Amino acid sequence: MKDLLSVFKALSDETRLRIVKLLENGELCVCHIVAAVDMSQSKISFHLRTLKEAGLVKDRREGKWMHYRLNESDLFKRLLFLSIAERIREADMENDRQRLEAFIASRPEEFADITAGCCRRA
Repeated sequence: MKDLLSVFKALSDETRLRIVKLLENGELCVCHIVAAVDMSQSKISFHLRTLKEAGLVKDRREGKWMHYRLNESDLFKRLLFLSIAERIREADMENDRQRLEAFIASRPEEFADITAGCCRRA
């Protein structure tokens, strides 16, 4: 029962729902999430830690940067993510997606890959 409570508590915050929605399209580096959600890195890290502790996201380290993806390891989580994605309108995510696209476009081409070396400074 504690695991279930942890999952729903983690999803009870708008910022965390926005992060989950962003991750539905695949893995993102923390710098991309920071740019998209337009919050400080420390606040985003707090929200990502909450999602990770609830088992909703997985992370991997690449150098000093952390990359996050949805943890779809069981059917309950997959259905939960589909339900969330269906209920959050794309119009509600438009600003986040625009900020993410602008951030990616502003990166030098060799660092534009969102899964490898994206956060290194040119």
